[in-house]
Amino acid sequence: MHNKGLGFWLAKRRLRNPDKPAVIFDGAQLTYRQFADAADRVAAVLAHRGIGKGDAVAYIGENSPQFLQVMFAAAQLGAVFVPINTRLAAPEMQHVLVDSGARALVLDPEFLDRAMPGVEAGRIAQVIVTGEGVPESPGLARLVAEATAGHTVADVDLDDPAAIIYTSGTTGRPKGAVLTHGNLTWVALNCIVDYDVVSTDVSLMISPLFHVASLGMGALPVILKGATLVLEKGFEPGRALGLIQQHGITMLSGVPTTYQMMADHPDWARTDLSTLQKLTCGGSAVPTRILNAYEERGLSFSQGYGMTETSPGATSLSPAMTREKQGSVGLPHFFTEVRIADEHGDMVPRGTVGEIEITGPNVFLGYHGLPEATAEAFTDDGWFRSGDLGYLDADGYLYIADRLKDMIISGGENIYPAEVENLISDIEGISGVAVVGVPDDRWGEVPWAVVTLKEGADVDTEKVRSHLDGLLARYKLPKNVVVVEDLPRTASGKVRKADLRARFSSD
Repeated sequence: MHNKGLGFWLAKRRLRNPDKPAVIFDGAQLTYRQFADAADRVAAVLAHRGIGKGDAVAYIGENSPQFLQVMFAAAQLGAVFVPINTRLAAPEMQHVLVDSGARALVLDPEFLDRAMPGVEAGRIAQVIVTGEGVPESPGLARLVAEATAGHTVADVDLDDPAAIIYTSGTTGRPKGAVLTHGNLTWVALNCIVDYDVVSTDVSLMISPLFHVASLGMGALPVILKGATLVLEKGFEPGRALGLIQQHGITMLSGVPTTYQMMADHPDWARTDLSTLQKLTCGGSAVPTRILNAYEERGLSFSQGYGMTETSPGATSLSPAMTREKQGSVGLPHFFTEVRIADEHGDMVPRGTVGEIEITGPNVFLGYHGLPEATAEAFTDDGWFRSGDLGYLDADGYLYIADRLKDMIISGGENIYPAEVENLISDIEGISGVAVVGVPDDRWGEVPWAVVTLKEGADVDTEKVRSHLDGLLARYKLPKNVVVVEDLPRTASGKVRKADLRARFSSD
């Protein structure tokens, strides 16, 4: 048997760079030999519990070496890794656990209560907590220490599923995007080529690994190249600045909010940033005020565009073009192509707005268990239909014009209005609702709910947030609820959200 996917990466690194620091976490360091040995033992633990090729292994936890060890262990077995957003509410976690058909769940103990409804409703046969656990129920750390060493080799091809990453859908239910071993390999190669990742890099990971950007474009290129990953459980701007100076960080990935919070921190001016060479920023365009703050320190950004379905990178804007092409999300990644089509699927001239379509080996396999949605997501000749509007300039640089799917990006988190609207519609007294993104200095944009009421009804922000709390992750809860007499609609009855965004963005 031969594993052609992610499952052979650590074994190769153990041979080539056994004593090189692979992961630094919470003051401790793992070499590539230790990292690979631990992943081997996790694979043995899972295999002993009946997990094999095609089985889904879910993970709920903050950034840690265990997150990556479980992912690579699953890859060794030919199993499918399902990372779950730790901020989801219990019903949201339940949907992912049930929909993915997960057979095993590894999680930090603090998420056990929230995950249990999904465990009870789904097909999960094995639940393993990270850490030592308790005497009668040993945790992953104890199980790994007692496991038999040795590298598991499963028969895995690049076209086999490696992960299912859930992305909220316009119909209100998250869809599982199936990413293959090839998808994740090629997106890592795109990053290595376009961001000049080298083996001497030391990369600070401050964003959650359950996000596909942090995993596919942050951690995986570093590991593939044999560089060093400094892993943080969460983000605190002062601590991040300290780690940059302490470890001589050369690479940093984040979203505009995190970069702004670091620049606003009292330690910003006195932190030595001289080792930083590569800053990548996603989620939304970098505001001018942030560009200015970092350029004053001699630093520039690589920006880009993508989505879960493209693993996620589709385009990148090099630091050299940040000012000349300001507002652009860049050129297609090295092994990726982008084109623009009109409503009939025909290609449009440069400078003309149309739907962004993407192809390349980083484009996903399809939506888990949703053949019709998968078919609708692709053109007849196999290009992925992003649902976003944009145009290419004369030099081939992509500009985003609008979002057909009305997605809100708040602090790097994707919020799909339909999911929130469906639940708000259940509130007594509400006759109509539209959720839109409103600009926010800290988070980029935040969700607002614009509602109409039945006669005599009394609904306010507190009532709406109270109803949603526990049903949705808190970042999805509207920051404000505005009552209007009528929602603006098209002739066909659809709410004109662009009108609402324009109206409330100017307030």
